[in-house]
Amino acid sequence: MEENTLKAARIIKNAKHLIAFTGAGISVESGIPSFRGEGGLWSKYDPHILDLQTFYSRTKECWTTIKEIFYEYWGESSPNAAHFALAKLEEKDILKAVVTMNIDNLHQKAGSKKVIEFHGTLDKMVCIKCGKKYASGSVNLENLPPKCSCGGVLKPDFIFFGEGIPQDAYKESFALAEKSDVVLVVGTTGEVTPAAYIPTVAKQHGATIIEINPKKSAYTDSITDIFIQEKAGNALNTIIKEFT
Repeated sequence: MEENTLKAARIIKNAKHLIAFTGAGISVESGIPSFRGEGGLWSKYDPHILDLQTFYSRTKECWTTIKEIFYEYWGESSPNAAHFALAKLEEKDILKAVVTMNIDNLHQKAGSKKVIEFHGTLDKMVCIKCGKKYASGSVNLENLPPKCSCGGVLKPDFIFFGEGIPQDAYKESFALAEKSDVVLVVGTTGEVTPAAYIPTVAKQHGATIIEINPKKSAYTDSITDIFIQEKAGNALNTIIKEFT
């Protein structure tokens, strides 16, 4: 086992309050591209489709692209080894929670129970008129935009540009960061705020930061204690073997 991975496994084994903080990189191995960077979604699609004001003014146009990306393409995705490894750590009562910036629901599909979705979820839709929520699987997307029983337009229940973070998710995420003694950062560049501040707050409260990323992030040379430069699935599978 590579030295940093072995060191990380030992720290995780002795952690009293381990949390994971995950970004788009953990889902790349499930076939879901990141939003930014080479080959990212915004290199192929106009990011304004997820701008709240654009959604209000060009609803059908936005929904056509949203359906294509998130409900047809992403809907076929399954959890990968990294998601399953984190679920296994939770099952063994080593990992206390996953705080994720992802909206793809893959942590839950892998079996994780304690997941805080900082940016919301694809799994639900919300009426922009009355606030009623629906399970996404129950909504017919043949006629766009989909409508609520009150006649209002439904919107995916994740955060659009220009929209605030859900207060419950915000408060719980930072409370977990303050309480944690080890944070496992997986698959994020550390550039999307305010979510990016979560590992920093944990570090300020004395936590050890273990980072798994194929490339350096904003955390690597600032707050990271152990950097494992590898794909998430490989690294987490190696770590999980220490607990079996």
